[in-house]
Amino acid sequence: MPKFIKSPLFTIIFTIFLDALGFAILIPIIPLLLADPASNFYILPKGISVETGYILLGLITATFPLAQLFSTSILGQFSDKIGRKPILQNTLFLTSFSYLLFAIGIAIRNIPLLFVSRALAGISSGNISSAQAAIADVTKPQDRAKNFGFIGAAFGLGFIIGPFLGGFLSDSKIVSFFNPTLPFLFAAALSLINALQVKKFLKETNKFINKERVIEWHKSLIDIRKAFQLKNVRFLFFVNFLFMSGFTFFVTFMSIFLIEKFTWNQSDIGNFFSFFGLCFLITQSVVTGLVAKKFREAQVLKICILGAGLAIGLNYLAPTPLFIFLVAPLQALCMGLVFSNMGALISRSVDSHIQGEVLGINASVVALAQLIPPIASGFIAAAFTPGTPVIIATLIVFLAGTTFIIFYKTPKGVAHIQDY
Repeated sequence: MPKFIKSPLFTIIFTIFLDALGFAILIPIIPLLLADPASNFYILPKGISVETGYILLGLITATFPLAQLFSTSILGQFSDKIGRKPILQNTLFLTSFSYLLFAIGIAIRNIPLLFVSRALAGISSGNISSAQAAIADVTKPQDRAKNFGFIGAAFGLGFIIGPFLGGFLSDSKIVSFFNPTLPFLFAAALSLINALQVKKFLKETNKFINKERVIEWHKSLIDIRKAFQLKNVRFLFFVNFLFMSGFTFFVTFMSIFLIEKFTWNQSDIGNFFSFFGLCFLITQSVVTGLVAKKFREAQVLKICILGAGLAIGLNYLAPTPLFIFLVAPLQALCMGLVFSNMGALISRSVDSHIQGEVLGINASVVALAQLIPPIASGFIAAAFTPGTPVIIATLIVFLAGTTFIIFYKTPKGVAHIQDY
């Protein structure tokens, strides 16, 4: 076995990659399961309206971030208390089990089992905080920026490969035995291999285990409350919440919109989101650094938040499938620059000794923004059309952009957390 595969960094990065893959692999399949009666994948019983399917799609999409919202901070605390390795190892076994459960749920057409599976997947994906801590443990200060850059690359690859894998392995036109359960069985096998890899090769990276640490079970809610204490950045948290809410509206029902408008199948959807993920990865790895040399964060955000809103709106107005692919690079460029520059601006606006705390708070705000829109979009699509959430996504992102342009002022000093 190559030496680098045994390295702690590779093992940890592969874990993060699987978290992204597990979320992205759903994108081309789950809409067909619950919201497209014309699909062979459709599993709702006869007599259940398609509008009910839209609502179920929104609820099952929200199940993952709801579980992740609480588990991320809890697992991060446990990794300080008992070590990184047991958390990563056991959550990967749980990830594998959740994929297997989802495949069984599809095979036997059991909707509650799908919800349980996504909740377990959300809990296990909270290991991102432990993985990030483990990277910090094994990284020299001068290599920290480079190694943490691998996190973005791992997410990017997950979002490129995941949708393609979901579409490809479920398409029986490619190979006769391909079906909607196969991508999840494949992901379960990958997670199991990763869990065994962690168990065998990863040495404990936490040299300062604190067995006396008291776990704050509601820390995510505390973090959201703290977001309102930081005068310099609470406005940025609000804008980021709006932006991520709009993006989540877009992701949740874009697949259904494309199915309805262009009669796309799972392979078409998978190819589109993989292409979008590739454009996003290029933005994060190449364009962001070039832009940062010439422009400040606020300048980039004023242009790119509105640019992202424009791109989402153009998707809704697209006359042909080709037009959707032409818009994708613009949308990925704008969104990639917003993600990186918003995080940088938040970091720049706070005291150096609370950087980790504030970025954790921002993660909780983002998780909340990924939780509410799927629920709302399901009911909105049921009441109007599957395209309506895409319109709302456009309006919310434009609201985020105009709010930032009108009200943002460069802070005079750095922010402090009350009683920190």
